[in-house]
Amino acid sequence: MVQACGYKNKIDSNYYCQKLKFTCINSNKVVYFKTTKGDFEVKLFGKDNPVTVSNFIENIENNIYVNQKFYKIINFAQIRFIQSGVKPENKLYIEPKQNLHKTSPSIPLEIKFKEEIKPRYNYQIKNPSETENLVNTFESGSIAMVKSGKNKSSSTEFFFVTSKIPELDGRYSIFGKIIKGLDVLKKINKEDYIKAVQISN
Repeated sequence: MVQACGYKNKIDSNYYCQKLKFTCINSNKVVYFKTTKGDFEVKLFGKDNPVTVSNFIENIENNIYVNQKFYKIINFAQIRFIQSGVKPENKLYIEPKQNLHKTSPSIPLEIKFKEEIKPRYNYQIKNPSETENLVNTFESGSIAMVKSGKNKSSSTEFFFVTSKIPELDGRYSIFGKIIKGLDVLKKINKEDYIKAVQISN
């Protein structure tokens, strides 16, 4: 098992941004979700999760989330999972500004620790005691990428949660949080859909 104190960050965000061919965003951004149930605002954690946020911003700029349904809603007693995005098998190609571009089916799992300058990639927490050192944990309104493998995130599928889930901390790339309109998120049901996602200037 890799110990937190002995972890060595050999690969940084610039490596993955170049590999995945998008511009690395290292600042926090705000995006606006317009849905059939209303609108809400999400703050994206570009400072802590630059690869995940850069990938998400590129998806927004390429309009791949327009008219996409919230196709999976999981209800438990105290929590809801609201999932949306584009399944790779449904849409392998997106149309950016000039020519067709094949999306990567996955991006690296990306989590940030408080005492470390760079995020960790392809690293999943196994020791629960490590979660107390995470910068971002699951809270009401958190957004994370769906997993596509043990240490990989989907490049297009994401989900929101409506309360804390400490059991999942350190196992998903949490890359943002709703800062306005949480009540709208809680009303979303299956078959509701995204009308648009816009990036704040």
